[in-house]
Amino acid sequence: MTETVAAPGLSAGTALARPKVRRARIRGKWPVLVLFLPPALLLFTVFVILPMGEAAWYSFYNWNGYGLPTQWIGWKNYELIFRQGAFRNALVNNGLIILVSICIQVPLALWLATMVTKHIKGATFFRLIFFLPYVLADVAAGMIWRFVYDGEFGLVANIYHMMGLNAPFWLADKNAAFSAVLGVIVWKYFGFHMMLFIAGLQAIDKSVLEAADIDGATGWQKFRRVTLPLLGSTVRLSVFFAVIGSLQLFDMIMPLTGGGPSNSTQTLVTFLYSFGVMRMQVGFGSAVGVVLFVICVTLAFSYKRIFMKND
Repeated sequence: MTETVAAPGLSAGTALARPKVRRARIRGKWPVLVLFLPPALLLFTVFVILPMGEAAWYSFYNWNGYGLPTQWIGWKNYELIFRQGAFRNALVNNGLIILVSICIQVPLALWLATMVTKHIKGATFFRLIFFLPYVLADVAAGMIWRFVYDGEFGLVANIYHMMGLNAPFWLADKNAAFSAVLGVIVWKYFGFHMMLFIAGLQAIDKSVLEAADIDGATGWQKFRRVTLPLLGSTVRLSVFFAVIGSLQLFDMIMPLTGGGPSNSTQTLVTFLYSFGVMRMQVGFGSAVGVVLFVICVTLAFSYKRIFMKND
């Protein structure tokens, strides 16, 4: 006969009851799974899995999108991608966007979040003002800043003309255009990260900060030794969103610069659109999409495994 040994501190009846409770919970979840899982799997398969598979298949063809692909070229699309100087520019630009997002955008959002969470007059108003750029549609933001940067009629031009200077055409200068784009990116998305940090700051137990005040900690000591460690999971989540969002940047770039001048502001997604969709090279564009997908998945899972394994 098999004897049931109860864990220390538990009666034999409690030890036997636990498996029954666990089985009852599993049985209770089956109706929910049967009702909701198949439709979700169907939608995910139709709108995600199948398009991904088709893109991978088309990437091995020289195809313009009309009819069925018939001209098999193997890995030549992928070879062509890495020989393109515009693709290398797009890859470097995405790296710079990630760097600026992590080193400037996220710290700026954290600093502003600590400011607007304090009990000061007008804090709610400033939260709204800082968050408004994120609410604005990316296409609209790109069009607005295209006008702002205009060297003849824009806001920058008016400021220079008031000082008696000739206004620069930043978006037409391949050495300055991407710096202008980076400024817009920081302005547009820091509000999202700020709201994440505000939520994290509001979840911190006030008694911990009060205890630090009683111990005589300065504002910087409280932030470095109390607030920042307690915000660790929020900071990691914010950085994750910054990295993945930087790789998907498209809607704002197209109305702002269109990837120009001389491909100096291309990102991976705008490169896919400009060299794949607009030039009717669907096979080549599919190959770019596969490369982008591999980069995103690799970064996402690596980041999750290394930095967010305990979150």
